[in-house]
Amino acid sequence: MGTSKYSPEFRADAVALYHASPGRTYAAVAKDLGVNHETLRVWVREAEQAAVPGAAESNALEKENRQLRARVKELELEREILHRAAKYFGGRDELVSRFTFVADHHDAYGVKRLCRLLHVSRSGFYRWQQAAPARANREHADQALSARIAEIHEESDSTYGSPRITAELREEGRPVNHKRVARLMRRGGIVGVHLRKKIRTTVPAPDAAPVPDLLQRDFTALAPNQKYVGDITYLPVGDGQFLYLATVLDLHSKRLVGWSIADHMRTGLVADALRAAAGTRGSLHGAIFHSDNGAQYASKEFAALCGDLGVIRSRGAVGTSADNAAAESFNASLKRETLKGAKRWPGARAARLAVFRWVTRYNTRRRHSALGQQSPITYEQRSTTLTLAA
Repeated sequence: MGTSKYSPEFRADAVALYHASPGRTYAAVAKDLGVNHETLRVWVREAEQAAVPGAAESNALEKENRQLRARVKELELEREILHRAAKYFGGRDELVSRFTFVADHHDAYGVKRLCRLLHVSRSGFYRWQQAAPARANREHADQALSARIAEIHEESDSTYGSPRITAELREEGRPVNHKRVARLMRRGGIVGVHLRKKIRTTVPAPDAAPVPDLLQRDFTALAPNQKYVGDITYLPVGDGQFLYLATVLDLHSKRLVGWSIADHMRTGLVADALRAAAGTRGSLHGAIFHSDNGAQYASKEFAALCGDLGVIRSRGAVGTSADNAAAESFNASLKRETLKGAKRWPGARAARLAVFRWVTRYNTRRRHSALGQQSPITYEQRSTTLTLAA
């Protein structure tokens, strides 16, 4: 209890009694008076100070000095904390970073002081702290998922981006969100292969017989072996040399059913690719084959081959790459994912093997966004199964 219930006279008499009882302790005198011994000690000290001229002012000044020294000490401590925090954040200043700093240093400086200096709420910090086990579990799951993402990326020859990796994970039974996959890929520095600059290889035939455009940029087909597109693309090798790749792509499944590589761009190149497609399908009779107006596709030799195979020819407008966009997109993907940023292959053999490996993976394993992230052959098989079931 306070001392206000005691009158000034009582307090003065108590002090006088203490001074009149030499040898007696504060406790003994206080017991006789029925007061606390610390209360009696305060009364005696105040009386002695009052008896000394200027003592009250001196005590007040000393108290103020003590407060100032304490404030200076507190400011120095706060400066030290902020200095450590600046190094700790390392250029980051997210709320989570501040909470982490409080968690790591609260034993030394106290939660209240740290939250005040870092401008975060204590309640928010405690909620964040309580969620630590859940965060640890998520981080553990992210680490395991990141490891699998890295494996899938490596299995794809470092070509897959987040959409295809997400599809691969979902097929494995992991119901993962594509945004989470993209975030973990960014954190791990994992990136897919990006588009390369296109170099045009089409050389129009000035005297080509007119052939109608039967696709009109509709690069879809209701079933396999109905519509095909083809094109020629260059494969840079060695010191300035080139190989050339001709392709035949099914527009229903995006499957590459025929292809041919040579060191020339004569009609035989595209003819070999179309013959390979006929061998894969068994027959191309009644199917449409669409190409650009390159001299190879406009030649009499190629027209005769199409007639022998029962293939209906279709060509886009001269100088308009969009009329054969599906074939050109395929060629761009092939070179992007085989060269991986390099300008050329070291030699013809390396180029042939790289293309062969990629084409095989493309048909059997590589996921295609237009097919619901399925490979071309898987898509064909499932389409056939659904048709038979119907």
